[in-house]
Amino acid sequence: MKKILICDDHQAIRKGIRYILEAEFSGSEFGEASSANEVLKKINEKKWDILIQDIDMPGRNGFEVLKQLKDDGIKTPVLVFSMHPEEQIAIRAIKLGAAGYLSKDTADEELIKAIRVIMNGKKYITPSLAEQLVMQLENPNSKAPHELLSDREYQTLLLIAKGRNVSQIAEELSLGVPTISTYRARILEKTGMKTNAELATYAIRNNLV
Repeated sequence: MKKILICDDHQAIRKGIRYILEAEFSGSEFGEASSANEVLKKINEKKWDILIQDIDMPGRNGFEVLKQLKDDGIKTPVLVFSMHPEEQIAIRAIKLGAAGYLSKDTADEELIKAIRVIMNGKKYITPSLAEQLVMQLENPNSKAPHELLSDREYQTLLLIAKGRNVSQIAEELSLGVPTISTYRARILEKTGMKTNAELATYAIRNNLV
């Protein structure tokens, strides 16, 4: 019997994923979590065959879950299932140990395929992601400014590019306004830019939003 853990802070999305998978993986045991702390608790309590999780969650995000699993030596394979297009965060997720990445606008059949591949002990890498990884291997020292950002800074950059102000980002990420202001300052310093408008323009030119 396969054990599948689904982590997303939106109940409707968790239930939707479960509905799709119950027909394909009949007899499997399903678990649900709505936050990083909850998913880490469940993973420490029981062995799961796969974790399907979002990146954007209140408090600790999905990147931090991946880091924690690696630090704890937990081998549960993770499929990151996010609203962000693949080119935005897939490479970051894979480098942190994810077994695969899919955008939430993917067809149900592709989600099922990805889960089967990962539960068979393999990585799920799309052709476009494979191309991105090869390019990075061929040019390891050629990094774009946004690749110098920490995971939290990068997440903040994406939200700034979508027009969110500091207060809105703080509320969305369940962090304090001073913390987000610090992230913004670091982003501007690392990218050499001065305004949110410049950051938004940069993000659009680099297909980050």
